[in-house]
Amino acid sequence: MPMNRSEAMRIFRASPIYAITAEKLSEGRTAVETVEQMLAGGIRFLQYREKEKTGREMYADCLAIRKLCDQYHAVFIVDDFPALALAVDADGVHVGQDDLPAAAVRRILGTDKVIGLSTHNPRQLEASNALGDTIDYIGCGPVYPTRTKDRPAPVTGLGYIRYAAAHATHPFTAIGGIKAHNLADVRAAGATTCALVSEITKAPDISAKVHELITIL
Repeated sequence: MPMNRSEAMRIFRASPIYAITAEKLSEGRTAVETVEQMLAGGIRFLQYREKEKTGREMYADCLAIRKLCDQYHAVFIVDDFPALALAVDADGVHVGQDDLPAAAVRRILGTDKVIGLSTHNPRQLEASNALGDTIDYIGCGPVYPTRTKDRPAPVTGLGYIRYAAAHATHPFTAIGGIKAHNLADVRAAGATTCALVSEITKAPDISAKVHELITIL
């Protein structure tokens, strides 16, 4: 069963790590297998992002992930697809600047789902501030170069994280090229939550990697 919006955001604020799936970067593991190990390691806020799969494949994955998140009382966010999120009772959706506008996503999802929005520069952040409670959190980055996306936005550096810490009216997660060796720098710039992809998904022991990252923080 999905959790309510306020409880999901309480978990967001308490989560130092925001985990994102990437089956193609998971060393042969499926997205569901990766999620199970993430949750066992202590992840409590995660996003399913598998844009190269068919709708049926994503639906099957997400049904399994919904059950896993229920077991661990973890928040389950679907990237990009509001209809998929509703179909599998996910806790919310994350959208980018080129996806459906946040206001349209809110009309689709109703009032009790979480909506996250990616931002890449101060102009987009200020626009997100103006959305008020239409959205719940924002992503800020890519902080460092990343190969997770085929066409990533320009690198923002730590300066944008400092800007977000000073000006964002929504809680935010830093994202993009964040690894164990630079995690402390991102936190020092003002990010209380950091999104990681390949640093977790490519780890030989995902649960151990999550423990290591949480310890750094």
